[in-house]
Amino acid sequence: MLDVTVIEDAEAAAVSLDPIRARLLAELAAGPASAAMLAGKVGLPRQKVNYHLKALERHGLVELAGERRKGNVTERLMRATAASYVISPLALASVQPDPDRFRDQLSARWLLALGARLVRDVGSLITGATKAQKRLATYALDGEVRFASAADRAAFIQELTAGVSALIRKYDAPDAEGGRDHRIVVAVHPTVKPDAAQGRATEPQTTEPQTAEPQAAEIRAPEPEAAEPRAVEAPAAELTD
Repeated sequence: MLDVTVIEDAEAAAVSLDPIRARLLAELAAGPASAAMLAGKVGLPRQKVNYHLKALERHGLVELAGERRKGNVTERLMRATAASYVISPLALASVQPDPDRFRDQLSARWLLALGARLVRDVGSLITGATKAQKRLATYALDGEVRFASAADRAAFIQELTAGVSALIRKYDAPDAEGGRDHRIVVAVHPTVKPDAAQGRATEPQTTEPQTAEPQAAEIRAPEPEAAEPRAVEAPAAELTD
């Protein structure tokens, strides 16, 4: 079972969003189960559960884990193909966010569009690398920082932009034969409280006026493709207070 997988097909996304099927996916992520075992947990007849399981199986969201005899019946034990799922913007290809449509570094909606593109591109890279049986070189830095004031936040962003821009100028080799383009996305946003992350309402957060407008620092990447074999994955780093 994969830790997380990206759903790119619109029909598969629709199947996964059905409340009953989403509940079945959650149950099967915890371990293999038959339709009869699931029926009692979700409060549906076994035949109805079987119907939903077949729909999930057609779209690769669940798979056969094994079979067992129970009396005169052979039960199919199903399991989820991943512990969790993310729906790619490709599932809504005609209306997916396009961060190139407008560029505003101080816009939360532009940040959201960048995040959607990140899900889309990394999902496509994972799919391509899996099919090619190659490793995928990725790196992520995740941290948290508390700013004493809006002015400190603006100063941090200015220094961050200057530092990343300097690194890009140092290592960017647009004419290097055999080189490979990589995309860089650095985001700073208020931390989401745990209740909000679970979809529950929290008190609204105020937004202080920005006092600085940093310049963009970005390397554009080509269309997603599988990574080279033997790619080294850098360890993740964290910011600390």
